[in-house]
Amino acid sequence: DVQLQASGGGLVQAGGSLRLSCATSGFTFDDYAIGWFRQVPGEGREGVCNISPRDGNTYYRDSVKGRFTISSDNAKNTVYLQMHSLKPDDTAVYYCAADRTTVVRTYTRAYDYWGQGTQVTVSS
Repeated sequence: DVQLQASGGGLVQAGGSLRLSCATSGFTFDDYAIGWFRQVPGEGREGVCNISPRDGNTYYRDSVKGRFTISSDNAKNTVYLQMHSLKPDDTAVYYCAADRTTVVRTYTRAYDYWGQGTQVTVSS
């Protein structure tokens, strides 16, 4: 079974840092792209950043560029999201997802498998 397990969320003050992890299993890791998405109550899920573990290509939404870094450890089948300079607007449930392609695609509906979310709360 394909599984994605997101972890690492928590409560942090504005300006702080967190690192999220997405541990995966059940598929060939570098045959997929992995994305991080987030959602706040009452709003749609939005893409945050994406990576193709095979070639290292990445994509970031504008609002997180320079603050967030996505990376992959192909030996551990795990993707990380390092978040710095966090803002209250970053507060959301963060999800990781897998897309059955090595091409980085940013839209939510492209992603085939989803993990459970991890809550990130940034206080002002």
